[in-house]
Amino acid sequence: MDFLINGGGSDVPEVLQKEMQKINDAYFSISKSHEFISELRSIRKHFQGRPTPVYFCKNLSEKYGGRIYLKREDLNHTGAHKLNHCMGEGLLAKYMGKKKLIAETGAGQHGVALATAAAYFGLECEIHMGEIDIEKEHPNVVRMKLLGATVIPVTRGLKTLKEAVDSAFESYLQDPVNSIYCIGSVVGPHPFPMMVRDFQHIIGIEAREQYLEMTGELPDTVAACVGGGSNAMGIFSGFIKDEDVSLVGVEPGGRSFKPGDHAASLVYGTEGVIHGFRCYLLQDENGNPQPVYSIASGLDYPGSGPEHCMLKDSGRVVYTTATDTECLHAFYTLSRMEGIIPALESSHAVAYAISFAKKNPHKSILVNLSGRGDKDVDFIMAKFGDGKSYLD
Repeated sequence: MDFLINGGGSDVPEVLQKEMQKINDAYFSISKSHEFISELRSIRKHFQGRPTPVYFCKNLSEKYGGRIYLKREDLNHTGAHKLNHCMGEGLLAKYMGKKKLIAETGAGQHGVALATAAAYFGLECEIHMGEIDIEKEHPNVVRMKLLGATVIPVTRGLKTLKEAVDSAFESYLQDPVNSIYCIGSVVGPHPFPMMVRDFQHIIGIEAREQYLEMTGELPDTVAACVGGGSNAMGIFSGFIKDEDVSLVGVEPGGRSFKPGDHAASLVYGTEGVIHGFRCYLLQDENGNPQPVYSIASGLDYPGSGPEHCMLKDSGRVVYTTATDTECLHAFYTLSRMEGIIPALESSHAVAYAISFAKKNPHKSILVNLSGRGDKDVDFIMAKFGDGKSYLD
């Protein structure tokens, strides 16, 4: 497979391909203009609260060794990195004269962020969410509705993220002229992976400058969780040219490495096509996507972003996994030792950082803390309680 040359492509019906081309043309003509860039910068500073800080985890570092740092995207408005590309997509939609934003969501953070963008720009918003995730991520469902979004429950299949993407695409196809599909990660047909990556690049730009200012050097390793991979591409893009900085993507190892018990497509997947693009995909012998699972709703997707596939093929990024148990240990540990409650998605990367610090007491690691755990606390307390069994 040569993603380095071919990327993820665009494997969609001709009628949809014409709309993809319109979005691509609009993106290159509008998003590079002085007016667009100036407005987006103003939004990031005055509405989102950027830049988000880099934070040194003193207690965690003293306990496990090494030097653990966090890029605090959990402090971005709405509580996750998702608003970075949602405000960009919403601004693009406004310039294109669109009336409605349509998207899927798993953990609900993308849905909340897009509903926020829609409210800001005065647009309609329709969010498709799996029935299981609606129950699991109830706080974010409430937030979406408060922001004025229509939440569409998806009851087919596994009732999670993959099915939500199917449903959202179908809704978008009904009226692509007046609506725009705002995908939640660096996945989907071109130009979506490129657009989301570009809007998330701000994380890497800030993180590199901030870390250099704090320490006078670059981190030894940069790590981020990977489902579709938007937060990881955001921070990786700031360090890709720094050959001495190792980049690590952490996928959900779930309950076990048996099919259906995890969602580690970059580690265990093979070449396939899903939702109009080519990627490493967890699939059966007939090429159909396999059922996937993660304790983190935002990571339970059977594919991965095409640029991540390219980075795997080129060897620039190493992809590994963290299990549910390791994720929960990191979730409770960061909460108790640093006073930061992380999203379950981000906890996978924190789990890797703890393991890295134990093995590398003289090295540094910067983790993209992609979101906060407000959305997860009801589920966590109902399922795992005070978490004593997951602490050291």
